[in-house]
Amino acid sequence: MSEKPISPLCQRMIEDMMVRNFIEKTRNDYIRHVLALTAFLRRSPDTATPEDLRRFQLHQTQTGVRAPSINASVAGIRFFFTVTLDRPDMARHLTFVREPRKIPAVLNSEEVVHLLEAAPGPKYKAALGVAYGAGLRVSEVVALKISDVDSKRMLLKVEQGKGRKDRLAMLSPQLLELLRDWYRIARPQVWLFPGQDPTNHLTSRQLNRAVHVAAHMAGIRKRVTPHTLRHSFATHLLEQNVDIRVIQTLLGHAKLDTTALYTRVATNTIRAVTSPLDRLAPLPLSRVQSPP
Repeated sequence: MSEKPISPLCQRMIEDMMVRNFIEKTRNDYIRHVLALTAFLRRSPDTATPEDLRRFQLHQTQTGVRAPSINASVAGIRFFFTVTLDRPDMARHLTFVREPRKIPAVLNSEEVVHLLEAAPGPKYKAALGVAYGAGLRVSEVVALKISDVDSKRMLLKVEQGKGRKDRLAMLSPQLLELLRDWYRIARPQVWLFPGQDPTNHLTSRQLNRAVHVAAHMAGIRKRVTPHTLRHSFATHLLEQNVDIRVIQTLLGHAKLDTTALYTRVATNTIRAVTSPLDRLAPLPLSRVQSPP
């Protein structure tokens, strides 16, 4: 069975992204968004008009496409018009959608313990331990190598994390013991958490499924994903009065505003604040005058 040939326009866009050193996932996503526009128009996307783009975004909204997906689509199609077609005037007809900032779901310490204990096997228990104990993203957890564990300096090396940046993450003594237990059981060769084929690492989807299974077995009714453990890591550090800039570095956030989101869910921190009402003299209701 022969592969479907790539059009010259698509090939040019791929080359434009390769020149800019876009990772493969980004290249695939951008092409997918342009193909979605093509399917909507039922003709070549380079023939699109400003009205076509307006109708396409209206179609996305009316069919229930969520804001993050719409914004990803805008980024891909803007690149296509701005770079590949050299028509930057078209980009202004694509509108980014404001995403609501929701409070992230966070587990308490007891729930974290139950979740790790319910993990379906030692590999997943160790992987979820890394997600919580070091605050790593799911893509960073699954891509860890044996050589990334620095037990002498008590650090984890994260290669090419979000934004294609390397960084160092913390390695606590308890997490190190958890990883050593896993190593003694499986003796992984290259990847710390190999997949079914040892030459490849565990996939993000597999770790997501394991979290859902563990949450169900632990009786946790909150919507739990591997990223929930990262949220919990940051929130619990904030409740321990760790400086927010230190947490920003550990999480690999480019902006402090992103880390500051956790101040909205750090309940211990919120409870520790004294209300200005409590600084007033007592105001028993019996002394309050009735309105005339």
